[in-house]
Amino acid sequence: MASLTLSHLRRYATARSLFTPTTLPRAIARLGFVQADPIRSPARAQDLTLRHRVKGYRAGDLERQYPKLAVEEDFFVNYGFVTPELHARMHPRTARTEWPAERWAQAEAVWHHVQQRGEAHPREVDAHFAHGHTTNGFGGRSKASTQLLDAMHYRGLLRVARRDNGIRLYAAHQPQQAPDDVPAVLDQLVDVLVNKYAPLPLPGLRQLVAMLKHAVPQWQDQLRAALQRAVQRLPHAEVDGVAWYWPAGEDPCSRRWKAPEGVRLLAPFDPVVWDRDRFERLWGWAYRFEAYTPPAQRVRGYYAMPLLWRDQVIGWGNLSVMDGRLRADIGYVGGQAPKDAGYRTALEEELADMAACLNVERN
Repeated sequence: MASLTLSHLRRYATARSLFTPTTLPRAIARLGFVQADPIRSPARAQDLTLRHRVKGYRAGDLERQYPKLAVEEDFFVNYGFVTPELHARMHPRTARTEWPAERWAQAEAVWHHVQQRGEAHPREVDAHFAHGHTTNGFGGRSKASTQLLDAMHYRGLLRVARRDNGIRLYAAHQPQQAPDDVPAVLDQLVDVLVNKYAPLPLPGLRQLVAMLKHAVPQWQDQLRAALQRAVQRLPHAEVDGVAWYWPAGEDPCSRRWKAPEGVRLLAPFDPVVWDRDRFERLWGWAYRFEAYTPPAQRVRGYYAMPLLWRDQVIGWGNLSVMDGRLRADIGYVGGQAPKDAGYRTALEEELADMAACLNVERN
């Protein structure tokens, strides 16, 4: 391998993640995990992520096709959509909060009820069992049945069968046997993360492995050892005093990694820009997700999307749909757009593609 530089890493990071658009099942299988987020600005994060990687993707395709896809809604390092193989590796999951006997009895009754019905809406479960209300994690009031269903789903007792207007409908799921070789399973989970987010600087790798405590809380005490194995077995090199890691069998310096052509507006949770520390190391400026920042303190906007031109993130875009037309407010780190004659055409093509994905007109 030639001497690795940040230029190599930028090209490698964008080329391997923004692969040639394929089918929805193949894109999910290649990513392993697609992070979900309910904010629509102008679409949900999962749709904004998949539109770059699925040919002809339209907003909502994942939810519409979900019942027929080899995919599961579940919690990995964040909540989202995982392959059946990844789902199986995380279960049976033992949550950090231990249930008393009374709670287990409620869960067993609900499990049998859902199994008999085939699938169940939270509203129907609440009407049948009348569990009442409880305080949710945000300090408000929510139906106890909804919290129980969420907890049963997290523990692998239920699966999401489909959604009805965004509401999860559940089906019974049979718990499986615990694996014999837990370290091997943890190494596989780490490999999924590295495959999706590579190249990873050591701080990013360390952060992601620590976040596996949400995916497999039953093995949280073994994550430190999993990280130690990862830094020993994964290929890596040092650039500017930081170790970078990537999947076995790949060479970041290889000519096979070609910088993507055109302009891409990326979701804040897109794998290219998800790791904020990596982002700043690769592109030299700090990007922050400001949806939960008070408006007066926002620097770039409520849902500013990083703007990728070839293999450089040169700015951001705030997109909105008004009166059925897509509007775009574009900002640049350097204060102005690139002078390259092809840039403006590429930007208009990206905005037209976004409008088509959203089924709206371009302003």
